[in-house]
Amino acid sequence: MNIYRPAGFWIRLGAVVLDYLITSVPLAIIFMLATGKDPNESTMISIILTLYAILLPVYWNGYVIGKKICGIRIVKKDGTQVGFLTMILRVLVGGLIYGVTFGIGVIVSAFMVGMREDKRSIHDFVAGTYVTYALPDESIEKSE
Repeated sequence: MNIYRPAGFWIRLGAVVLDYLITSVPLAIIFMLATGKDPNESTMISIILTLYAILLPVYWNGYVIGKKICGIRIVKKDGTQVGFLTMILRVLVGGLIYGVTFGIGVIVSAFMVGMREDKRSIHDFVAGTYVTYALPDESIEKSE
């Protein structure tokens, strides 16, 4: 396995913050205006955001909106495009691990991304993925 141009902690954090601001905040505001209910009590918003995190990278070359803006994307360890099962493992199983550990897994993952040479976190190991600066048409073989 040859990890090609891995993305580090700060760029990944920036992508997550951008993604939150661009997707979650407007969705919560729209929900609140449309229903008059507190968006924090809505499972519908959670379902929409989970589907977004699973499906968009599968159909958009590993990008979600925040990652696209930052120029990073999710790929499999071999550099190929992520699939539906890969993203289910990354989002749902990774999220389950973070929940079961009461957030300690998130802190460990942050240190892993910051300190490991391959910049892979717990959910990357679960799904067999990593986050890279490589463009979709950029060959992984260029790094060998």
